[in-house]
Amino acid sequence: MTDNQYSTEHYQQQLNNKVDTYRTTVADLDFPKIRVFPSQPLGFRMRAEFRIWHEDGQAHYAMNRPGEKRPYIIDQFPIGGPLITALMTPLLDAINNSALLSRKLFSLEFLTTSSGQVLVTLIYHRPLDEDWQTEARKLQDRFSIGVIGRSKKQKVVLQSDFVTEILTVDGREYSYQQVESGFTQPNAGINTQMLSWASQSLKGSTGDLVELYCGNGNFTAVLAQHFDQVLATEISKVSVASARTNFAANHVENVAVVRMSSEEFTQALNRERPFRRLADIDLDSYNFSTILVDPPRAGLDEDTVKLISRFDNIVYISCNPQTLSDNLKQICLTHQIQSAAVFDQFPWTAHLESGVLLKRKG
Repeated sequence: MTDNQYSTEHYQQQLNNKVDTYRTTVADLDFPKIRVFPSQPLGFRMRAEFRIWHEDGQAHYAMNRPGEKRPYIIDQFPIGGPLITALMTPLLDAINNSALLSRKLFSLEFLTTSSGQVLVTLIYHRPLDEDWQTEARKLQDRFSIGVIGRSKKQKVVLQSDFVTEILTVDGREYSYQQVESGFTQPNAGINTQMLSWASQSLKGSTGDLVELYCGNGNFTAVLAQHFDQVLATEISKVSVASARTNFAANHVENVAVVRMSSEEFTQALNRERPFRRLADIDLDSYNFSTILVDPPRAGLDEDTVKLISRFDNIVYISCNPQTLSDNLKQICLTHQIQSAAVFDQFPWTAHLESGVLLKRKG
């Protein structure tokens, strides 16, 4: 897409197209009016990953083109957040001026926050020695950033391997540790709107909440205020550690997080077998009224759909309208959709995030 296509007019058209496609995908379901949350058209991405292409003795930011050997060289990145766009050119110039930093550099990743922190990961096809570390520290100090070096079976952390994001949701600040190797939402503005929508949807709730796929506690930290107790599950060891850090940082004291898959949690809730990771958690002490699921693009498997249908209230966060629609056809046999929203997490792509609140019929 050329620069002049990144306009407000073109942005609204691409969003309208995505919303129309979403409505068509869920047309067989009884949906209420769908709220639409637009993104900033430009400057919204807080993280970015670039391939590094070496040509004529210089390293260039690049992205692969399907079916072509030579990638697309990137000179501008208007969708990148302000910290990324401000750093891209001077950072690459500094790397090109250092043979130690540029030699066999394969990829470069930015992780930034709206609170002003930057973490840059340099990925190589060669071992990283002390000379590289000395040069990388100069880069780190010059730009006031964190630098990580990676190569096969090697990870060199010069300062720290995370940044701390500060988000304001409904007037309250939340602190989130975002680890370099963990999943984080790339669009901070839309993430804030998603959190606010979910929180407003569950205001006045009673009982306890269970959350599947909690990640680093993105939703959990905000929603815990509406419930007596919260049990959150997540399969990634890195995300579980970050979630616990984030709950402590935000003074959230009514959440227990356990490392297990949705399939394992289903087995535990059905008392099919014991789990050592639940040894300190008494499932009988919970009065679950609500479940939040934020599954990957594949959606929920059949057993998990049956599981969540046992709860009075369901919040389903989806990154794939088709699998959402497929799952809702089963869930809506027992539940009714109360509210729905779409969030343009990834402008200028076909992807559209959405959220649905359902309540048990009758």
